[in-house]
Amino acid sequence: MLSSMPPALLAKLKYNWEFWARPNQIEPEGDFWTTWLILAGRGFGKTRTGAETIRKWVCGDTPLSPGRCSRIALVAETAADARDVMVSAILAAHPKDFMPTYEKTNRKLEWPNGALAFTYNATEPDQLRGPQHDGAWVDELAKFKYVQDTWDQLQFGLRLGIHPKQIVTTTPRPIPIIKQLINDPRTTITRGRTYDNAANLAESAVQFLKERYGGTRLGRQELEGEVLEDVPGALWTRSNIDENRRPEAPEQLDRIIVAVDPAASSDERSDETGIVCVGLAKDLDGYTRGYVLADRSLRGTPDEWAKAAVSLYREYEADRIVAEKNQGGEMVEAVIRSADRNVPVTLVHASRGKLVRAEPISALYEQNRVHHIGQFNELEDQMCMFAADYDRANGSPDRMDALVWGLSYLFNKITSRRRPAGSDTVKDGLKEASIRKHNPFKGTSDTMWMV
Repeated sequence: MLSSMPPALLAKLKYNWEFWARPNQIEPEGDFWTTWLILAGRGFGKTRTGAETIRKWVCGDTPLSPGRCSRIALVAETAADARDVMVSAILAAHPKDFMPTYEKTNRKLEWPNGALAFTYNATEPDQLRGPQHDGAWVDELAKFKYVQDTWDQLQFGLRLGIHPKQIVTTTPRPIPIIKQLINDPRTTITRGRTYDNAANLAESAVQFLKERYGGTRLGRQELEGEVLEDVPGALWTRSNIDENRRPEAPEQLDRIIVAVDPAASSDERSDETGIVCVGLAKDLDGYTRGYVLADRSLRGTPDEWAKAAVSLYREYEADRIVAEKNQGGEMVEAVIRSADRNVPVTLVHASRGKLVRAEPISALYEQNRVHHIGQFNELEDQMCMFAADYDRANGSPDRMDALVWGLSYLFNKITSRRRPAGSDTVKDGLKEASIRKHNPFKGTSDTMWMV
């Protein structure tokens, strides 16, 4: 059929989205909704759907005729994502006569008919304070660092036109804003799987994803597009983390460290190296509290993760780097010192399992004594999936392990008696905390609990 069509008709058909799109990629009809929420797995075609929807909203029948929207907000996790993902997809979706021009300096797309779209990012929510829009596209909302602030500022400005609408394309996570949108009667929801778009994906990749992640919790979230609640028996819950989240840390922290959980290898299928920055400070009531400041975990060579750890150390002016030596022994310290020989390094040794080490830190969270500064999606996913029967098929919880090492070190140093010279090893698992969750340090010494 296609080979029998004249070139002019083929050219038009190329940009006829309703011809190519699957039914679950077509904008819902009617004005009963304000938000179109697409919760779908990786590779579903969310980005294409968002870009084509914006084109439909902006373009009229001819290049100079108006569409239903003339001032659009494009909101991504970072400025680079807005440019490289959203803007690139929108430009690719337009035929030449209707294509907008992109002004990188002004973060602006301008169409031949005068319509404008501006890019914003979730690391700077105040960018959205003031501007007005009659339409918006939000990409990967569940990954945003300052998700609630960014969302709120967008809603305040979505006030132009007769009925401003927004499309949200995201891989789902069970965070409060996603639950809020699901329960909002003004939201229409489309759910989709990676496999819905298998015809446009590499067959070998689809097969690998099925074999590697099919049936796992991570696969259900990332491939099936399911919004999963907390794992029964998990050491952490999202509600607790969310309730204790803070927009910023105290101005003065007593101690700051970078904790590193090195991967055993560095090939493309290796685990990540956990790299987490944590701090400690007393509040006005005299309670010692922990603060999770940054997560820079990565999959890379020893040289790459060592440089990332040292960079984070410098960025936060940390006191030292604490690294597990089980994987690599003394070589771990040597790799870090090759990146900066002046960085103080403490090696810690795990003689007991991850669960035993994690339990006392989980207890501190239950006591509302640990606060996340911003949002750390991958780290929090690992924390809220970790239970006694943790399935290794979900991946190694390296980010979580680095967090545990860091907070164990800080709280142990603050609460324990002075150690003999040369003894700088974290007590394995803070044993006392694992058996007295209501009082993590009771039973070790009077000095510990008094502090």
